Amino acid sequence: MQIMVVWKTVPGKYKNAVDEFLRKGGPVPPGARTVGRWHTPGSTLGWHLIETDSLTAIAQHIAEWAELLECEVYPVIEDAEAGAAAKKAFGK
Repeated sequence: MQIMVVWKTVPGKYKNAVDEFLRKGGPVPPGARTVGRWHTPGSTLGWHLIETDSLTAIAQHIAEWAELLECEVYPVIEDAEAGAAAKKAFGK
């Protein structure tokens, strides 16, 4: 499954978050794979698309960044999957 993590830096922790990212690169735990990561200019807000079958890996990743980032976690599907679900729901 794919999980979209929407993050923003905790107020007052921007430099710490950047330093940590530059030092470690923000790897995900074993059992998860980064599909892509996007930053707004200045990196105060961003998105991290992760592929995994382990919600425990997601929980661990969020916990590792909790002092520096406020995160929202969303399971996501692609257009084709959403379209197939809509066809089933509306009988098309």
